[in-house]
Amino acid sequence: MIAIRATCVVLICTLAISKAESIDPLSQAFIDIINSRQSTWRAGRNFPLYMTLKTIKHMMGTFPDTNLMNMLNIEYDQELINSLPESFDPRDKWPNCPTLNEIRDQGSCGSCWAFGAVEAMTDRYCIFSNGTKHFHFSAEDLLSCCPVCGLGCNGGMPTLAWEYWKHFGLVSGGSYNSSQGCLPYQIEPCEHHVPGNRMPCSGDKGTPKCVRACRKGYPSTYKQDKRYGKHVYSVRNGEEHIKAEIFQNGPVEGAFTVYADLLAYKSGVYKHVTGEELGGHAIKIMGWGVENGNKYWLIANSWNSDWGDNGFFKILRGEDHCGIESSIVAGVPLIV
Repeated sequence: MIAIRATCVVLICTLAISKAESIDPLSQAFIDIINSRQSTWRAGRNFPLYMTLKTIKHMMGTFPDTNLMNMLNIEYDQELINSLPESFDPRDKWPNCPTLNEIRDQGSCGSCWAFGAVEAMTDRYCIFSNGTKHFHFSAEDLLSCCPVCGLGCNGGMPTLAWEYWKHFGLVSGGSYNSSQGCLPYQIEPCEHHVPGNRMPCSGDKGTPKCVRACRKGYPSTYKQDKRYGKHVYSVRNGEEHIKAEIFQNGPVEGAFTVYADLLAYKSGVYKHVTGEELGGHAIKIMGWGVENGNKYWLIANSWNSDWGDNGFFKILRGEDHCGIESSIVAGVPLIV
């Protein structure tokens, strides 16, 4: 009798999981399932009902990075690791670096691999100048003009983005329609949130053509505006070394597997509950902390500031959850 009851329980659980997996991940029913199964994070609506999963999948633009193991690997000594605080927010340590608060918008383009890179590069340029120099690295330049990085809006590899920065440099550039820097982003923001007044995300944006010339009216030439990386490397020895790297040098670029439930993230410490795998996504890992006993990484996403927690989210730390600790790339800028 006990064996039969146990079998029935397993069968009921299996059927419940199968039912959840078959529900539209953009529906309220899916959101309700997430919230009923756990209490470490809260789910809610981030995307309009008219959007399709195909469109959202297009924004997961990080390829499996086969170059990671070929990069220099950085390790830190135990003394520094032992001295690290329980929580760390780089905005407290480097208050004169305003881009640490910035959330960018990749639009309908699988350019996350480029955004995670230039966001961390931008922060680090300020950090390594002791807050005296500000250079907003252009996602447009990296996305459009790095042929070896991948396929532009159809995906790329973070390691090659950082190598390109070191060997070929990147110019400055702000967000869409900002007139900031040499090459602002050319793909308009799209609506990730409800309600909103942006254009719907279409998922079919082509990669902008590489233009090796600054916008009209910019005071420097494309060549003059370039800034370079001095060293680039990976951090492959786990949580403590990643923390040490961020504490010493600033945010890093990371990549992880996105599941459908992340689309509904609103607050708390994310841990995958249910939903299909959507693809690889690159982001900027900023810091770490503990919330209600749950260790987390603090992350800046590139789906505009309406998504998630004002554009940021927290994800479980210390267990390589969704591969978040397996693809860390960073570098040191050449300050001029």
